[in-house]
Amino acid sequence: MLEHVPVWLGKAISKLRAGHGKLAVARLGGEDTLHAGGFTLTSPAFADGAALDPMFTADEEDACAPPLAWTAPPAGTKGLVLIVEDPDAPAPQPLVHWLGWGMKPAAGVLLEGEEPPVLGEMSMNASEWLAPDPPPGHGVHDYVFQLFALSEPLELSVGSDRDAVLDEIEDTVLGVAVLTGTYKRD
Repeated sequence: MLEHVPVWLGKAISKLRAGHGKLAVARLGGEDTLHAGGFTLTSPAFADGAALDPMFTADEEDACAPPLAWTAPPAGTKGLVLIVEDPDAPAPQPLVHWLGWGMKPAAGVLLEGEEPPVLGEMSMNASEWLAPDPPPGHGVHDYVFQLFALSEPLELSVGSDRDAVLDEIEDTVLGVAVLTGTYKRD
């Protein structure tokens, strides 16, 4: 099944599994757009590939989204879209944990618990952070934070879903920055 995962994606995700081939970045990114122009996404709360603190997961009653920071996107960027997906969820498509846009097309941050200006609909039909909640004993799940730099601003309405967003941005991706957090429940 790994034959469906682009080879270049291994530069962004260290432990590739079959589900990673269904991520938004696998569909819309490419070797030329991955971290284009030095575009990166980081978090002061976790290192790339490291475990998420339980405070950002369903193990915490008042879980919130982790803080994020990104460098300047590629030249010509007019919009940013953030998509957080779990490719390890037992579902036909990755589970969408967060979908947002409207951030200024420049270097920026989202503070702990802060939301993007416009929220799309995550997989549980709400417009908010869906705290990671993998089944006990299901092993490590990746939570892949993908920040897309676009040549045009995204002008979809609040609550638009993953499919609508991906269809709308398909031909406008200038760059993508990827950050992966992990979580498992024993």
